[in-house]
Amino acid sequence: MALLGNLRHRPVRRLVQLYLGLTLYGVSMALMIRSQLGLDPWDVFHQGLSELTGLSFGTVTIGVGALVLLLWIPLRQRPGLGTVSNVVVIGLVVDATLALLPAGGPLSVQIAMLVTGIVANGAATALYLGAQLGPGPRDGLMTGYVARRPGRSIRLVRTVIEVTVLALGWWLGGKVGVGTVAYALAIGPLAQFFIPLFAVPEGTAPDSAAPPAGNPAPATPTG
Repeated sequence: MALLGNLRHRPVRRLVQLYLGLTLYGVSMALMIRSQLGLDPWDVFHQGLSELTGLSFGTVTIGVGALVLLLWIPLRQRPGLGTVSNVVVIGLVVDATLALLPAGGPLSVQIAMLVTGIVANGAATALYLGAQLGPGPRDGLMTGYVARRPGRSIRLVRTVIEVTVLALGWWLGGKVGVGTVAYALAIGPLAQFFIPLFAVPEGTAPDSAAPPAGNPAPATPTG
């Protein structure tokens, strides 16, 4: 993993790509929320916690991201600049976008918001992963757990985590719907399509140890 501050290879492109990706990710989350047609598992959880606590969606996203990042400590994971930025930037952007986007509207508008949000989420995932400055805290939790227990399947671990947070979020009042299913079916192919487009070419020694952009599982941050 590219360590915090390791920006010797193409720093301008990587920083621009990282923060563009995180900003787009926050916007995509807000679009899916305003569609009112269902959210991805982690955002169902965030929405449920928001309903329970009265805190804004973005504040809850930041808080959950920070708590998940603490779980990296026993897994001996090292956060990258992208990891730390993921925790803060996405939450701020989603709250700002929600303040600008009206809720509801005709079904056609809701569907357009959902589709745009899912596609933008796939592109955003590829942008920030392609910068190779560290995965989101939720992705790092999955990959770190599997790294410590090599016999475990990352797909199985991811599925268990996401089903758990989805069930908890639904129980807390988060929105589960057709958008949840559409996201689950579409995000993998979308990330696979976009990641090669935005992968920063490998550098020399300092960054060559970083994993290829296509290896991490697609993020759900929310990252």
